[in-house]
Amino acid sequence: MTNETKLIKVNGISLEAKWVNARSHQNDRVMVFLHEGLGCVSMWRDFPQNLSNLTGLSSFVYSRQGYGKSDPVPLPRNLDFMHAEGLDVLPNILDVEGINRAILVGHSDGASIALINAGGARDSRIEALVLLAAHVFNEDITVKSIKEAKKAFKIRDLREKLAKYHGTNVDCAFWGWNDIWLAPEFKEWNIESYLANIILPSLVVQGEDDQYGTSAQVNAIQTGIGPEAKVKIIPNCGHSPQIEQKDITLEVIARFIETLSNNK
Repeated sequence: MTNETKLIKVNGISLEAKWVNARSHQNDRVMVFLHEGLGCVSMWRDFPQNLSNLTGLSSFVYSRQGYGKSDPVPLPRNLDFMHAEGLDVLPNILDVEGINRAILVGHSDGASIALINAGGARDSRIEALVLLAAHVFNEDITVKSIKEAKKAFKIRDLREKLAKYHGTNVDCAFWGWNDIWLAPEFKEWNIESYLANIILPSLVVQGEDDQYGTSAQVNAIQTGIGPEAKVKIIPNCGHSPQIEQKDITLEVIARFIETLSNNK
């Protein structure tokens, strides 16, 4: 296995995927990266590589259906699209790639998917969670920022910027995310019920200036999971700690993963 991007088949769907610093031993821990609502493999940039270098662990990164070079997804998405990803798609990806020990590293929607998986599927292969800017319910600030993104996509240059990463999937990726989060019925979206079932070491990271969520998200996760949840709030940082404060975020995650080493 190399650091080159490939396509894998999951539930009959082709998904873009990449291994970083891959090892052949099936019992090694692997960091599995779950991207944000507008993300994909390439939008993680060099973060998985840098984190692999720091921790000595392999990274597995993939683009969900409708993103990057993966197959497109029919629109509109279902309101439970994150549940489908966490409870069905993700376990099947681990099967296909032979990942038996995983640390889920999720950003935004990806972090919510990680929580749904950990609290719903309760897959014994998942050993820890790293949650960057996670959502467990919809907030007014979330809706406001997603409305701004809609304007930027239609009027300004956001579509052009995203097309560099998603290619022909650009409209599928954007509207599949934007339309759902702005749907009136999605205002009641809430996954807090999954938190009490999570007994995994969890790291919750959020930018102090996150424009998509308030500290109420962090508080709910910390309360719901309990003492296994550790929190890091990063100053001078918005919704993407892995980009806006990359060095601090790498250090915090690497330190967290080091604390897991006694349980190898």
